[in-house]
Amino acid sequence: MSPTVTPLIRRQLTLAAFFFGALVGALLGAEPRRPNVVIILADDQGWGDLGATGNTQVRTPAIDSLARAGATMDRFYVCAVCAPTRAEFLTGRYHPRGGVRGVSTGQERLNLDEKTIADAFKAAGYATGAFGKWHNGSQWPYHPNARGFDDYYGFTSGHWGEYFDPPLEQNGRRVRGQGFIADDLTDHALAFIERHRDRPFLCYLPFNTPHSPFAVPDKYWQRFKDKPITQRGPEGDKEDIEITRCVLAMTENLDDNVARVLRRLDELKLADDTIVIYFSDNGPNSFRYNGGMKGRKGSVDEGGVRAPCFIRWPGRIPAGSVVREPTGAIDLLPTLTNFAGVARVGTKPLDGRDLAPLLLGRAPAEWPDRIIFSHQNGNVSARDHGYRYDARGALFDMVADPGQQQDIAAAQPEVTARFAAAVAAWRRDVLGSDRPAPMAGDAAVTKNAKGKNKKQAAGGVGLPPDDRPYPVGYREFHWTPLPARDGVAQGALRRSANAPNSSYFVNWASLEDRITWDVEVATTGDYDVVIDYTCPPADAGAAVELSFNAARLVGRVAPGWDPPLYTNQDTLPRPAAESKMKEFRPLALGTIHLEKGRGQLTIRATEIPGKSVMDLRQVNLTLRP
Repeated sequence: MSPTVTPLIRRQLTLAAFFFGALVGALLGAEPRRPNVVIILADDQGWGDLGATGNTQVRTPAIDSLARAGATMDRFYVCAVCAPTRAEFLTGRYHPRGGVRGVSTGQERLNLDEKTIADAFKAAGYATGAFGKWHNGSQWPYHPNARGFDDYYGFTSGHWGEYFDPPLEQNGRRVRGQGFIADDLTDHALAFIERHRDRPFLCYLPFNTPHSPFAVPDKYWQRFKDKPITQRGPEGDKEDIEITRCVLAMTENLDDNVARVLRRLDELKLADDTIVIYFSDNGPNSFRYNGGMKGRKGSVDEGGVRAPCFIRWPGRIPAGSVVREPTGAIDLLPTLTNFAGVARVGTKPLDGRDLAPLLLGRAPAEWPDRIIFSHQNGNVSARDHGYRYDARGALFDMVADPGQQQDIAAAQPEVTARFAAAVAAWRRDVLGSDRPAPMAGDAAVTKNAKGKNKKQAAGGVGLPPDDRPYPVGYREFHWTPLPARDGVAQGALRRSANAPNSSYFVNWASLEDRITWDVEVATTGDYDVVIDYTCPPADAGAAVELSFNAARLVGRVAPGWDPPLYTNQDTLPRPAAESKMKEFRPLALGTIHLEKGRGQLTIRATEIPGKSVMDLRQVNLTLRP
């Protein structure tokens, strides 16, 4: 094509060719092949961590190739933390609508009346699979196998503490991964693609890197361990250079895994019939280069919620195109269902828009102006094509001032008033209140040493208390995990670290100590009880009682099992806030008969012959057939 052809004409020609081909197929009676869809999601990767977004210290040729061969979503917005972004991608709706208000202790769960993108594609006959970090509920029916995914391999928690040969699950069966976790997840995604090469498939590959802990195979670390880091963020004095090096090493590992996916699509001759999307779930998890933007993970400023996003669909989306209008994770469901000719499942109104007009070539003038809202812990900011209105009510010209340095609210009173009104309306609609007061964060949830269940405290302004119990006992999925993350400790018990995800309970030494889970049993029946535990051999033999309403089960903590903490998994020393992990073994406690209903599932010690009872990572309940 002549270089004098404008990008607009090129996009219009592509759009015309697409619809002409569909028309010819319809006239000839041929049913067009529905595209496969591969969605790749990075975890805690900032906008500035890729070559395609200006990072000169990292090599990401595979991810960059998606930008060259497809479209770059130049102003693409997600949430400030992990679970809310996943919920918005899955549903096309702002995350508070679906009950997702945090990242742990049950707050990450997506309400059961929400329908997902996988529900829609599965109903249309697609094979559906997810391989990686789920982070929207662990117990059935919050589990990915209950949310439209036929195949699931990975972990359902917010983050994972083991990156080499990790304990994972596969469709409700506990398994042990092989090798580095990102490589292992990719192996399973590739196997899924190959199994379903002859039918349309939706493959969701949500990685858990470069999220901490900072661990990466040594060959990647060797590239960066002594590398000078010269490209820095605006708050360079806060930057931990070692973390930056490890994040970039983890990013190059991710790129190699993206390359493996793209290569397999080529080998199976599926590339031309497959939509590939790559994006990240929030801003960077440390202070580092991010294009000069303000904010990082956890912030609703530009740097906390702007993410890289590339979409490739050969022959449909013009190569090298750039979409500069504000878009977001909420837009992916309506866009992909339209591209695939898949009907939505569910009737709840979407917040996202179908991006086809922008991706397939209609003039941007046909695209109505919009505001995208970002929410975290009661803080709300808003972004349109030119401005960001932050959580304090300051206004920034994002064209002239992309780093949010100069508040122009006083100089632009009409624009400020428009944003203030829009945010107040959004608060009323989505949060139930227009009062701009902060929500209690996840930190409040972990402060449960006095035995009070603080889970509902994180409901926040305008949101009702989170009173959802943890479901137990469904015939469709006999196994129910109750991890320490979801439990409430009473007495002197405490978590192995402040972050609930991937933690376990320690310091269990008193008959007054106990752990409770607020559960609702769906099916009356007999349940096998297995506890993931460690215990010094000298302390083995404690008697523990598991109870639920009138039911009781007593067993012994034996034999002793006291493995060392893993010392060779992490590339960088693990911070104190994050649990150091070890190998837990299963303790078969026995079988208990549970009646249908709600109550407190409680475990306590009735006899302690040694200094401690055990460290407890998870209680597993399996409904007998």
